[in-house]
Amino acid sequence: MKSSKKIICQNKKAHHEYFIEETYESGIVLVGTEIKSIRFHGCSLNDSYILIRNDEAYIIGMNIAPFFNGNIFNHEPLRTRKLLLHKKEIRKLKQKIQEKGFTIVCTKVYLK
Repeated sequence: MKSSKKIICQNKKAHHEYFIEETYESGIVLVGTEIKSIRFHGCSLNDSYILIRNDEAYIIGMNIAPFFNGNIFNHEPLRTRKLLLHKKEIRKLKQKIQEKGFTIVCTKVYLK
């Protein structure tokens, strides 16, 4: 069975500014109205990067616009979001960052 991917946004500058050595697929922990906002407005990956802290991966600078039908429980657009990766993958990425001075960037967001 083929899984369909609906691409929401891409970071086209990442392919021009960085050499992409490896790619990983991860989930993002979203709260409240964020998924609705992603489905309607999309998101922006401009100036976003991934930080590894306490053996957990986080995406910094990803902008998800507030949901237009949201209320007082609407989300913060630029909040730090946790990425869902295996511990083995996180350790490998952490090691590369420390040894070679690599940067981890998000290249695309899609619904699966």
